[in-house]
Amino acid sequence: MSQVMVEHIVKTPGVCGGRACIAGHRIRVMDIVAWHERRGLSAEEIVYQFPGLTLAEVHAALAYYFDNRQEIEAEFLQDEQWADWLKANVPSKLREKLGA
Repeated sequence: MSQVMVEHIVKTPGVCGGRACIAGHRIRVMDIVAWHERRGLSAEEIVYQFPGLTLAEVHAALAYYFDNRQEIEAEFLQDEQWADWLKANVPSKLREKLGA
């Protein structure tokens, strides 16, 4: 990782599952990617929504994603597979209450 990346992006065992996060926060790179790439928020809008973040941190997260796209996309896939497993194997208490 470049020095700028090291300053802004960390991977810490036991924090957010060891996934890449913004240093000093529990906001994962994949969270920034989801807000920017999948929901269409600009970097400035992300900072507005999360005032503890800096524009440099958001851009570092996006740069990390573009340099490590396969890693982050695999994390999205893993989360989607986990959600599918939960839907198939864990009954919904809300559906039980609604009688659905």
